[in-house]
Amino acid sequence: MITTTRLAIGSLIVGFAVLGLKAVAYWLTGSVALMSDALESIVNVVTALVALIAIRVAAAPADTAHPYGHYKAEFFSAVVEGAMIIVAALLIMNEAWKGLMAPHPLDAPFEGLLVNGLASVLNGLWCSLLIVWGRRLRSPALVADGHHLLSDVLSSGAVVAGVLLAVLTGWYVLDPILAGLVALNILWSGWKVVTSSLSGLLDEAVPEEQLTRMRTVIATATAGVIEVHDLRTRHAGKMTFVDCHLVVPGTLTVNEAHAKCDAIEQAVKDEFGDVTITIHVEPDSKAELRRTLSLTRDSTGVGI
Repeated sequence: MITTTRLAIGSLIVGFAVLGLKAVAYWLTGSVALMSDALESIVNVVTALVALIAIRVAAAPADTAHPYGHYKAEFFSAVVEGAMIIVAALLIMNEAWKGLMAPHPLDAPFEGLLVNGLASVLNGLWCSLLIVWGRRLRSPALVADGHHLLSDVLSSGAVVAGVLLAVLTGWYVLDPILAGLVALNILWSGWKVVTSSLSGLLDEAVPEEQLTRMRTVIATATAGVIEVHDLRTRHAGKMTFVDCHLVVPGTLTVNEAHAKCDAIEQAVKDEFGDVTITIHVEPDSKAELRRTLSLTRDSTGVGI
């Protein structure tokens, strides 16, 4: 079975392999653009290691000091990855400037481009796997790593095309210019990774489409509920936390009210997977029909 830990270990192995290939490509050609590609691969290895550590921490069970678990560790990993991407972009800009001041012909360009292209193919296959399985496993660290590699694949393709153009035309100044453009692309990628991770650290609610589905599931999970209000959500890694207020007839026994809560909790877990839900039960005298989150009602009369 594919797990987040296995994918993280795989990213580390692939990262080392791609780094080796791109280093060979730079050694063969002396291209500043190919060197920038190799520099980004160093970041890939470091971020893959950070992601692996974060995933292992996030998998640790809840304890006395962390009663809600360690799921947010993956968001910290993604922030670190974004910061590393930005650092790589600045390093590449520095090298691009040096190359722009002193452009030079490239050695063994076609051999180097072939090796670099092989590294890009390997990266492309792996980033697709990371993004698909990262979303299935709801792992921010893996998804961030996958998008980082995707930006690497796109920039590598542009590098190969640009270096080839420089060789064919003799305009070797294209080499450092291309490296600078790669740096800008990487910088934008790093910024997106950081901002998306910060939303999780700040307890951002689940997307509106998912929230709408959740309201429907809660409203139809059990009969005899007068109202559900103050529905709140937040996500931390693969776990979603939900809390709401449940209004039931005051004549219900504690056991009956508890059974309705269990039915709602199970329905939400069946629909959304890894969910921790907390329900506050209120008698009908506390009904707040004007404060419901939606004006729609299903056949059972439950406002949600």
